[in-house]
Amino acid sequence: MSTRLGQRRVVPIMAVLTTFICIVDGAITTVALPSIARQFDLTPAALTGVVVVYPVCLGMMIPASAWLVERYGGRRLMLLSLSAFTAASGLCGAAPDLTALVGARALQGLAAGLLMPTSQALLFRTFSQAEQVRLSRLMVIPQQIAPAIAPLLGGLLVTGLSWRWVFYVNVPFGAAAVLFGALFLAEHRDHAAGRLDLPGLLLCGAGTAALMYGVCAGPDLGWTGPPVLGALTAGAVLLAVAVRHQLRTPEPILRLRLFRDRLFRDTNLISLVGYVPMMGAMFLGPIFIQEARGGSALESGSTTFTEAFGVLVTMQLVGAVYHRVGPRLIIGTGLLGVAAVMVLFATAGPDTGLWTFRCYMFLLGLAMGGVFIPTTIASFSTVARPDVAHAATLNTVVRQTGSALAPAVVTSVLVFGATGQERVHPPLAAYQLSYYVLAAVALVAALFAFTVPDGPARTTAPAPRPTRRSARRSDADRPRQRIG
Repeated sequence: MSTRLGQRRVVPIMAVLTTFICIVDGAITTVALPSIARQFDLTPAALTGVVVVYPVCLGMMIPASAWLVERYGGRRLMLLSLSAFTAASGLCGAAPDLTALVGARALQGLAAGLLMPTSQALLFRTFSQAEQVRLSRLMVIPQQIAPAIAPLLGGLLVTGLSWRWVFYVNVPFGAAAVLFGALFLAEHRDHAAGRLDLPGLLLCGAGTAALMYGVCAGPDLGWTGPPVLGALTAGAVLLAVAVRHQLRTPEPILRLRLFRDRLFRDTNLISLVGYVPMMGAMFLGPIFIQEARGGSALESGSTTFTEAFGVLVTMQLVGAVYHRVGPRLIIGTGLLGVAAVMVLFATAGPDTGLWTFRCYMFLLGLAMGGVFIPTTIASFSTVARPDVAHAATLNTVVRQTGSALAPAVVTSVLVFGATGQERVHPPLAAYQLSYYVLAAVALVAALFAFTVPDGPARTTAPAPRPTRRSARRSDADRPRQRIG
């Protein structure tokens, strides 16, 4: 069956499905927390583990993903992790108590930590760089639509059914993706996996998990509290030892030597810093609507959807001009736009209309569209094919770290800008300060982006569009090739 459909169609479909499922799950859970607290007779603060355990376990598995792809193949790892994620979603929905729910969420995080880098590795092994620019117009859809609709979908499910359906909704989609992959996704490998770097895996996994816990729990438990401070310290020490070990090991679990390439290093640094203002605005917007404007949960959940349309508009332009002007100008301009929109957000107040706020979100999407895909494509421009899986793993680590830092930075600034009882409901000035801080971070990232050497990313000429006859012949030959 895979021969008839062709891997150049199967791989993007699987990537879209897995990306959409993982992003929705990560964004939809917070909507259900109040209902979960009422179900188990707990305070919302007691549910921190339900939220924190997911990124912690996700961070633990990411370092192992590249070796596992090489050892067991992309198809097998994709289907196994997707099946585990689907089963864990069902267990979350059926959880009889908080302990079972946290355990099922941990399994979800472990599976998600393999899904994202595996799908990315398959994409970059199947398509050339020029083809990836055009393909990005498709891949941006789940990446931007999912976080935009997740809060609204979560509110509808919780209100109309129960909090359990926030997790049950993953089951039919996950099962359909597993069935499609089992029928059509082919198994291919570039080369055999090397020896497993078990010490490096343990050091990276434990260090990443500790650091993720500290970053995610810091705003709620306090940055100077013993649990958070201890986790941050332990994570930093373990990762420092891990870096030293990786640089001295012939076959490390994370190929940090890839950061010696300036283009790969610079684009990942831009992603790390640039994700803070972009994801921070997505996190802060709904909170601002509810707390500063006194809006309802439905109004709050419906404020971010226009951002996705902005990203989709920009991505059509990015695909057309990427090889003409290069990623440096696109990324730098996009981050300058992010900084400008943050300043607009800072002018919003209690009397700002919802559609004015949604207009700002649309403008934010226009700016963000010039950052997401160009940084990813440019980062792979100088990566050798045998290193693609490892580069995808490092990219995922960087982006997950930036995404985790975003709410931590926003919440910390809100707490800093409030005093006493105001910390429960921060004043308008605290929200404005948060937006100004995010604007400053975006500006710094933009200035750095304009220094990136993007020559290698511009020299790859776009591949000609295949005719229908040549496309059919290519698909017929594709299964015989070893693509990842």
